[in-house]
Amino acid sequence: MPYLPNTADDQQAMLRAIGVGSVEELFATVPAELRLDRPLDLPPAMGELELTSHLGELAARNTPAGQVVCFLGGGSYDHFIPAVVDFVAGRSEFYTAYTPYQAEASQGSLQAMFEYQTLITQLTGMDVSNSSLYDGGSAMAEAMMMALGATRRSGRVVTAASVHPEYRQVLDTYLANLDAELLTIATPEGTVSPEELEAAVNDRTACVVVQHPNFFGCLEEVEAIAEIAHAAGALLVVAVDPISLGLLKRPGDYGADIVVAEGQSLGNPMSYGGPYLGIMACREKFVRRMPGRLVGQTVDRRGRRCWVLTLQTREQHIRREKATSNICTNQGLVALRAAVYLAAMGPAGIRSVAELCLQKAHYAAERLTASASLSPAFDRPTFKEFVIRVTDGDVDRLVEAARAKGIFAGVPLGRWYPELADCLLIAVTEKRTKAEIDRLVGVVGQVV
Repeated sequence: MPYLPNTADDQQAMLRAIGVGSVEELFATVPAELRLDRPLDLPPAMGELELTSHLGELAARNTPAGQVVCFLGGGSYDHFIPAVVDFVAGRSEFYTAYTPYQAEASQGSLQAMFEYQTLITQLTGMDVSNSSLYDGGSAMAEAMMMALGATRRSGRVVTAASVHPEYRQVLDTYLANLDAELLTIATPEGTVSPEELEAAVNDRTACVVVQHPNFFGCLEEVEAIAEIAHAAGALLVVAVDPISLGLLKRPGDYGADIVVAEGQSLGNPMSYGGPYLGIMACREKFVRRMPGRLVGQTVDRRGRRCWVLTLQTREQHIRREKATSNICTNQGLVALRAAVYLAAMGPAGIRSVAELCLQKAHYAAERLTASASLSPAFDRPTFKEFVIRVTDGDVDRLVEAARAKGIFAGVPLGRWYPELADCLLIAVTEKRTKAEIDRLVGVVGQVV
């Protein structure tokens, strides 16, 4: 733990330097109703030795994904990470590098970002990529804001209930103080109905937001959805699983205007939920509305190849109401890991990973639903995730029984979808072996 050397005298010196007499005076501008005046119910202070031991005991309660058989999904996946990713990202030039405010002094970092952008455009089939955002949810919200500005429509954003529920919460938060409404179309069959979508989209709609494969692992009818959005003059925002693009058609090839993704699966560990990587790519005509950093390639006065931050004044030197976004940084180290992963795997490697995920997920689904007590929740094509319905409805008991056997069986859906309280979302990556899948089947069979 860090050692904090500030004494009471140091604190008083800092307070005098900023012109206040006490900590209470420092926070006097905070309204009284927002201040916590009650005493905190904290245990007695510990000594350093005792505290270190206590924190160690708390940390030991965590179970890393690598120590269990992990079938968790819903945006965070236990994919294999080649050793070269840790080797390159762990080099001090990258690991300790800070934000490149002075581009000419950060050529190595800028080149890595440029390579990342190039790989993302190749993966998605889009024209332009930025050098990353915070995570998949914030990337989706920023794409929505781009669409609102590009179409000059502030009436409606249409999405589907099959989009990650937490991503939709971020959309709702971004729109909380704007005029646009967020209209969510129910997906009782696991995917959005093109007919219902068409009925919801009108001349006030700025964008249609879908996920493919969606939160349930099902494949949406994205080409039909693209036609519906464009016919109404709206943009199509698609959230993708980067690994799925080893097999599925690239978003740029079926009409997506803005593509976003959670990049954790590209060479980044699950890490108890973060830090993660927000991917964003778009068509060239929207590049001036794209938030975050864009790195461009040019030549210096000697004709040598070099890299610069391009179109950076919008966010890097915030122009208040003229800025398209207040996002002015990026997940540089996490994006670097994604770039190394993509470069090391290559197109053939990504396709191989995608095929393994597909085949193993379908094997697991077939084995699990062979039991009379389990059934597929949706009759739709899937990629590496699928939803099973537990006949007796006791999903929590199933999850706990599997955990006791060293297996993370999946993600219960009841917390977001009350109508799916008897359902479990299961993800199968290339790391899962036939023996591990069979173990899961055996444990589930014992419970149900």
